[in-house]
Amino acid sequence: MILDGTLEASVQAAAVALQQGRLLGLPTETVYGLAADSDNDAAVAQIFAAKGRPANHPLIVHVADAAAITRYAKEVPVFAQQLIDAFWPGPLTLILPRLPHAAKASTGGQDSVGLRCPSHPVAHAVLQACQQLDPPVWGVSAPSANKFGRVSPTTAEHVATEFGEELLVLDGGACEVGIESTIVDCTRGVPVLLRPGAITRDDIAHACGQRPLSKEELSANTPRASGTLLAHYAPNAKVRLMDARQLQSALDILGSEGKNIAVYHRSPLKCTAKGIALRAMPQQALATARELFGTLRDFDETGAQLIWIETPPDTADWEGVRDRLQRAAAAG
Repeated sequence: MILDGTLEASVQAAAVALQQGRLLGLPTETVYGLAADSDNDAAVAQIFAAKGRPANHPLIVHVADAAAITRYAKEVPVFAQQLIDAFWPGPLTLILPRLPHAAKASTGGQDSVGLRCPSHPVAHAVLQACQQLDPPVWGVSAPSANKFGRVSPTTAEHVATEFGEELLVLDGGACEVGIESTIVDCTRGVPVLLRPGAITRDDIAHACGQRPLSKEELSANTPRASGTLLAHYAPNAKVRLMDARQLQSALDILGSEGKNIAVYHRSPLKCTAKGIALRAMPQQALATARELFGTLRDFDETGAQLIWIETPPDTADWEGVRDRLQRAAAAG
């Protein structure tokens, strides 16, 4: 059920639902989350059950402000504090050493916790309202509100379609960023990029004076984190990434016979088949991220069985989009 009425009333109803141990479809600037009280193990277990998510795959805890960090993390390195100062509220998750009692069900059995302070005004209002309750809700675990491994939702309607009328959903409009948050591991003494997003490697380096390592550069295992499995973010149709020349060659081979194929491209293409849906990809990475998951869902709704996508540029600003597409293709 999508909450209606005044924003203030809807926010309060959402906060009370979380306090009562219910699940909530929560808008953020990245994607919509399937939210529950982080400190209510039974409520968090409902997230895993609803999504079909492995219990050892950790969730991100969303907080209203940086002050709430002390309820979940036992230390904050200097470079992590610099990232907080630069990017919170915003689409950045930090992996920090976890206090022993905190958010046990959300962390997949690890001694670390992922924390984020969202900038979406509705999400922020809900988190603030949660703190004012008696007893308060200090953190909200909220992975993307979709079945595990599938395309993330960027509108309230996407969430309602995924989970049905039983789920309470707070409508905050279309998500501004459109892909999940950047995740930086802060438990290794240096920043380690676990998942790229709208906040880039260059942004991180500028804010804390250290260019983040990739997890492949470390010999020790990094913490498990949301959205880092090889296959993820997948539509029903099979996704294949190709460069512009490969795309045009494939279209030429099909000629007028192609059907049930959708193509998402940046370069100009020629196509004679009426059964192939072409959609132009924006030239800017942020604009593509904003529409990416909605586009994949749209292609599914057309009945496409194959989705051919032009591989994005190998540059820092496109890394988040490229990561999501590579994982979507791996699922096929």
